Amino acid sequence: MIRVVRGNPTPEELAATLAVVRARAAAAAEAAAGATEAVPEGWSDPARIARTRRPQPGPRSWGRTYWPV
Repeated sequence: MIRVVRGNPTPEELAATLAVVRARAAAAAEAAAGATEAVPEGWSDPARIARTRRPQPGPRSWGRTYWPV
């Protein structure tokens, strides 16, 4: 149940608000139903960033210390 705590919304404003709430609830339910899709195992693994070649020490090594794309 939704209750208006402050203000005095018009029926149109209230209908628009309820439409947004219902649409978000439907999208959340649809996302929960589709949550069974497999996520690639290595996608969220922080070690995947370290698999690339590490910067070698040298005069301009500070410029190679960015996160690889």
